[in-house]
Amino acid sequence: MDPRMRIAVIGYGTAGQALAILLSRDEHHVDIFERAPRPGPVGAGFLLQPSGLQVLWQMGLLDAVRAHAAPVHRLHGDTPCGRAVMDMGYDGLDARLHGLGMQRGALFQLLDQARDGLGQLHAGVTIASVDHERGLLHDGEGRQHGPYDLVIAADGSASALRAQVGGTSLDRVYPWGALWCLLPAEDWPHVSELRQRYVAARKMIGLLPVGTRPGDATPRLSFFWSLPREDFARWEADGLQPWLDELHALWPEASPRFAHLQQAGQLARASYRDAVMRRWHNGRLVLAGDAAHSMSPQLGQGVNMALLDALALRDALRVHGKGEAALQAYQAQRRAHVAVYHYWSRWLTPLFQSDRDAWSKARDVLLGPMGRLPGGRGHMLRVLSGTQRGWLGKLPLDPAFIDALGTPPATADGGALSVA
Repeated sequence: MDPRMRIAVIGYGTAGQALAILLSRDEHHVDIFERAPRPGPVGAGFLLQPSGLQVLWQMGLLDAVRAHAAPVHRLHGDTPCGRAVMDMGYDGLDARLHGLGMQRGALFQLLDQARDGLGQLHAGVTIASVDHERGLLHDGEGRQHGPYDLVIAADGSASALRAQVGGTSLDRVYPWGALWCLLPAEDWPHVSELRQRYVAARKMIGLLPVGTRPGDATPRLSFFWSLPREDFARWEADGLQPWLDELHALWPEASPRFAHLQQAGQLARASYRDAVMRRWHNGRLVLAGDAAHSMSPQLGQGVNMALLDALALRDALRVHGKGEAALQAYQAQRRAHVAVYHYWSRWLTPLFQSDRDAWSKARDVLLGPMGRLPGGRGHMLRVLSGTQRGWLGKLPLDPAFIDALGTPPATADGGALSVA
């Protein structure tokens, strides 16, 4: 029996791109459907964790990613008075481990180049519904596509297709969102740290080094400011200057960075969802990425989970071939990993994004000491790195990958760059 399948991938974000690459390399016929007429990245930057980096390493893309990303060794959060709330370093797990801050545009371009024409990209096509029994797609113009042996919905956190799988336990929009943009890093001193500043749980500012992108050698920071979604309109109506004055007052050290914020149009708005599915597949339809497990960005795992989904589905198809067994194996593997992140995301988000001042006071008092306890620190570091699996298990990291991540990347002249 020919193991090759006709597969439709709906969505060309990180999950869709990785799936298109991995499945095409296995000689499946892949069609990609993306609603945007000109596909591109959405968002400023993110933190690639060891869990997601291992997938990129297996795809042969780690060196390309490291050429543009910024090594991040520490996550530090404090209050305006200088009280440390969070201080975590990857070296608590292994001295060779670290994260990589990266611009969304950079990863999008690298994955698009890695696809190298494999699969057929249909841009500007919105898939409105899927016949999950026959593998037929119906787009917004009334056209039919298929049939396909497998249809993968990777259409993001606001997935229009998630409900067609059935079994939705939770699907809601978070009341808090964020403003974000990219800023020049210039002489920012914390070049290997994610830095955050908190005012109770009502205000959160963050600066993450995210390196460069193809065609732009300027190192940048991903800036974000947390606020309730219902306040977006008020923020815009109040004008930029009162907000800038507040920013400078809350974080004087970062004032030179904020000087680049000169008009509201520089800042994009982000909103988030929490979606929990009792099952991830129905017939020939299966979910991947945020469509399967959207959650608050508080733990910074979205891109990493998308990469892990793509690899797990590829591997399940290799082992089980076409049909229910492969999709069940994929679901079982990924739900076992995602569940603890859903749990902690739901409980931690109000500590950083809410009006609950008493909760934030408890956070300030307890989070640091909990991180110094042997058992608590190990668990927190594994959650941070994306390697916690269930309450007691660990997502294994290949020793060869850890060695590769711990080796300074080569420069164009054959030398090595410091990752300290």
